[in-house]
Amino acid sequence: MSSFDFDQAEGLRRMLAGPKPRIVTFLSATPSDDKGAMLVNLGASLAQAGNEVLIVDACRRDYGVARRLEMERHASLLQVARQECALNQVVQLAPQGFNVALLARDGQEAVDADEARRLSKTFDVLVKKQGGIVIVDGEVDPDGGFAVPLLADSEIVIQVSTGATSITNAYGLIKRLAQALGRRPFGVLVTGASEAEAKVVYDNMSAAASRYLAVTLSSMGSVPADEYLQRAARLGRSVVDAFPLAGASVAFRQLAGRFALSGMTRGGAHFGS
Repeated sequence: MSSFDFDQAEGLRRMLAGPKPRIVTFLSATPSDDKGAMLVNLGASLAQAGNEVLIVDACRRDYGVARRLEMERHASLLQVARQECALNQVVQLAPQGFNVALLARDGQEAVDADEARRLSKTFDVLVKKQGGIVIVDGEVDPDGGFAVPLLADSEIVIQVSTGATSITNAYGLIKRLAQALGRRPFGVLVTGASEAEAKVVYDNMSAAASRYLAVTLSSMGSVPADEYLQRAARLGRSVVDAFPLAGASVAFRQLAGRFALSGMTRGGAHFGS
């Protein structure tokens, strides 16, 4: 069978297999450690609410979730693609109650197009086995691409803070993504901010994105600055577990509830609606 015929057959099988799994890719215009802390607490909040959660660390440059949880030496999806280990060796349970998988360990790189394609297929197989929510701790290439193509079709959320540099970087990231992926919605999560501060940041970004990029943004809400986040991290726990009455815990539970009940499509965003 020719490569073209194979690709057609593969596409047909995917169409008949039913809806795609829920995948949400988080990108950040904040320090990478801030994103890791946010994802750990969001994953824990979703798991505590009864959701099945897998966080895939797809960071090759930044400080990803697996490294934050000291799980970066586990078997990776790239090793599966290279037939160095089995897929069931990749998913690990974090103490916070969600599963973690690593796209590639430090120093591992897809050296050619064929290996990159095998990695992409391995990722596809992994997420199709998940019954809940797949959260990807992601990065964007300079050309606006992702480590695996499926992420371009996922829901994409940008984390931003109230700082001018973070806001500028977030807008630049949205512009680069829109140029690479075409017109589509993006979610925005403001961290380290009160609700009022977050509203100002989101409103300004949304207006600029609509006017200059013809891009629709959707608010996911905000998480306040809270010293209990750092205290919980030092204990190796999530803030919702260690300090359930903290302001950040309330925000993460609200975020998890909104997150679990909503989603985004190419035709319009539903986060925060």
